[in-house]
Amino acid sequence: MIEARCSTRSHVTAASEPGMTVRGKAPGMATQAPARPALLVSVHMPKTAGTSFADSLQARFGARYRADYDDLPMQFPPLRRQRMALAGAEALRRMPPGDVDCVHGHFLAVKYQRGLAGRPQRYITWLRDPVERVVSHYAYWRRDYDGSDPRQPLRNRMLDEDWSLERFALGEEMRNLYHQYLWGVDPADFDFIGITEHYVDDVERMAGRYLDAQPVVSCALANPERDDDHYDLPPGFRGRVEAHHADDVALYRWALTRRDARR
Repeated sequence: MIEARCSTRSHVTAASEPGMTVRGKAPGMATQAPARPALLVSVHMPKTAGTSFADSLQARFGARYRADYDDLPMQFPPLRRQRMALAGAEALRRMPPGDVDCVHGHFLAVKYQRGLAGRPQRYITWLRDPVERVVSHYAYWRRDYDGSDPRQPLRNRMLDEDWSLERFALGEEMRNLYHQYLWGVDPADFDFIGITEHYVDDVERMAGRYLDAQPVVSCALANPERDDDHYDLPPGFRGRVEAHHADDVALYRWALTRRDARR
């Protein structure tokens, strides 16, 4: 069972009234339609509190929120995953989403960056300590699932072969997951990168920028199987996982430094 850790704080900032009329126009002057807001693209890295974050986005954008969880990118090898993202970008170019101002889900960021290049975009994501993230991902994939969904071939294989935590965390399939999701995209171009370990503070800071005039209930899911914020791991295991996921560890530390510099 997963419990929620919540803060009842809210963040409210001033916002312009939608649909304001323009007064005092010169006779014959055409009324220009208001510029469409930038599309908020929220890349949900698995097991970084993105499910909780989706609630805040849905509350802010309502019918203009779109969940995009169909790609399941980590179920497939890198080349297929990347081809699927580029095919998704081409589909978006042919048929851009209608009244959508925010999209959130498990997808490669390049899908929207290339697919909707003609529309202004803002990118946000959350990162978590890579060791804690991969252990949480392993526990989640083993929990409450019978291995029968054909859309999840890697998860099914993991269960069928009864992978150990070591096999999952030190295999090639999940190596440097953050970089897999950010293939073809520079992390420095992201407008906001939240840190899951600072979820309550960071979601409030993000809300002030992108969820204007909306109360925010800050909740991050917690695993009751743990006594604190860290998994109890065998001696030496953390160091081995950090070495195997060195690129993601470097990215996470960079994001922490950027967070501190922008507070």
